[in-house]
Amino acid sequence: MALVATVVWSGSFVATRGMAETVPPVQAVFWRWVIASVAVAPLAARQAWRQRALIRRHLRYIALATLFGVTLYNTLVHQAGLTTSASNMGMIMAASPVVMALYARLGGERLGVRRVLGMLLAAFGVLLLVGDGSLGFDFTAGDLWMFAAALSFASYSALLKRKPAELGGLAFLLTTFVLGALMLAPAYAVSVTVQGGFRLTPGTGGMLLYVGVMSSAVAFFAWNKAISLIGAARAGIVYYLQPVCVAGLGLLLLGERTGPAQLLCMALILLGVGLGSARR
Repeated sequence: MALVATVVWSGSFVATRGMAETVPPVQAVFWRWVIASVAVAPLAARQAWRQRALIRRHLRYIALATLFGVTLYNTLVHQAGLTTSASNMGMIMAASPVVMALYARLGGERLGVRRVLGMLLAAFGVLLLVGDGSLGFDFTAGDLWMFAAALSFASYSALLKRKPAELGGLAFLLTTFVLGALMLAPAYAVSVTVQGGFRLTPGTGGMLLYVGVMSSAVAFFAWNKAISLIGAARAGIVYYLQPVCVAGLGLLLLGERTGPAQLLCMALILLGVGLGSARR
């Protein structure tokens, strides 16, 4: 399940980058969640209706998870796609499990020497990546947006550990998708008024369907299920494969070249997050 989510999300960074010049970020994310809601409704609507009282009881928690995992995270990713490459997006996101480890420490879990060393190494790799091989801190705006997205996704993953066991996974998924679209509706209206709409082409429509059905309905279900089965830390280990997938897809579909400096940074990040995921 974690591997399915990781591979599908890798494709979403490429699709996001591909839409950057044609679809305003807020509009892309709004339609992403509308499409995701429609896609998952046939499977989830009955369970959500049966658990409507339970959903109302835990609405505050669901709204918070929606804010971090649906509304903020994906809007930040689409915003980042305007000014950074898909490869950079994937590699910066690969450091999000380090933030998950910090959340675990705040929750009382002890971090060993290997985990701390791994977090420092991964952070060093990310700084080199966005500094284009140096520590000059020459961040693009897109890189900074991706840092914020990584923090938001880590917060969402930490919140998943607190999901009420009696709340069905499909009901939770559909509720977060619908709430996410509703949260974005005012910003969507402003974007259409100020920026105008976008022209729907076969290419744009295909990418919206991919991020709406595959990257949202399929990937979020798989990721949530993986965390419920093996926990965020073990699922995060699989997530570390994402920069490799994104770099390969970026090269094949967008012609983005991955040079020696990026390969070195990728190796540092993967080594760091590997150490950082150690239990001791």
